[in-house]
Amino acid sequence: MTTTAIIVAAGRGRRMGGGIPKQFMDLAGQPVIARTLRRFIDHPEVDHVLVVLNPEDTALFEGCTQSMQGPPVPWVAGGDSRDASVRAGLAAVPAGTRRVLIHDAARPLVSAALISRVLAALEATPGAAPALAVTDALWRGTDGRVLTAASREGLFRAQTPQGFRLDAIRAAHAAHPGGAADDVEVARAHGLDVAIVEGEESNLKLTTPPDFSRAERFLAEQETAPAMDIRLGNGFDVHRFTDGDHVILCGVEIPHARALLGHSDADVGMHAVTDAIYGALAEGDIGRHFPPSEPQWKGAASEIFLRHAVKLAGEKGFTISNVDCTLICERPKIGPHAGAMQAAMAAIMGLEPGRVSIKATTSERLGFTGREEGIAAIATATLVKP
Repeated sequence: MTTTAIIVAAGRGRRMGGGIPKQFMDLAGQPVIARTLRRFIDHPEVDHVLVVLNPEDTALFEGCTQSMQGPPVPWVAGGDSRDASVRAGLAAVPAGTRRVLIHDAARPLVSAALISRVLAALEATPGAAPALAVTDALWRGTDGRVLTAASREGLFRAQTPQGFRLDAIRAAHAAHPGGAADDVEVARAHGLDVAIVEGEESNLKLTTPPDFSRAERFLAEQETAPAMDIRLGNGFDVHRFTDGDHVILCGVEIPHARALLGHSDADVGMHAVTDAIYGALAEGDIGRHFPPSEPQWKGAASEIFLRHAVKLAGEKGFTISNVDCTLICERPKIGPHAGAMQAAMAAIMGLEPGRVSIKATTSERLGFTGREEGIAAIATATLVKP
């Protein structure tokens, strides 16, 4: 699902002081907006990045981004209010965009994990946004005096990026009279359901000079934090043919003149992917976790094994970034069924279909697959721990 990040950078930031808007000021050696853009450009689930800019700041923007690698970041002119600027961004997103992330340029420390949490929540709701529960006591007061205590129950500190399905937030903004504090307010006024995901203290908005000092401390902590743990695993499996009238490959039943022989349902593709995940975790293979000597696994659906591998990855703190599976056979033809296989595997693993590759090749009539004695599969899985 194509995702565009809209970076709202048309504000003037007058509370910060200084001669230029805060999004173009220096933060630990880099412009704030350059740091913000890099967080989204580098995120694997963000396809496009678009900036909403005050045209008076064109030269500042170009100066702040000229050292960034890659093509120039496109921008559009903002309006005289935040919601007007967001509407301009929504109107200019690239064709094919289905989801948008709307983010303040003055929040340069947003993490990849937070962005992923927002996008994951959009699978179930039309809107999602990060927030932190209010934990301090609250008072109402006037003229420097406390009037009364206020309940903090159910109160949250809102953050960005706020994510939405594009058609839903466009309709919400079209119906809103203007003057909203953020896009969640616009969405709720239109009746949209908005999920709350866990925010981060480091995802602060730079508003006053002391915020820059806080941001520099967070940056220093991030730079000394352990590096991201990225694991690669591979899996290989083979099953011979036996009598039957269908095969099961990557969760899809395909009519065929023969069946595959195995202790379970002999889904050779799913077995290879499962072993790739176990391999990335250094957890052996299917046989270690589901011994074929145990009769309870005879004829078992292979998704039991795959779900266990996915669950084990999550328990160890890993997210599955992508899997790639190649089926090796002369027949049956895989192409007509590849889309259904991709969808089935993605559903079992809780991934977007775009993160699951299912493809096939022949062995040019060589070897046991060429002689149509069986089917082989090879798979690779990438696991990531922040």
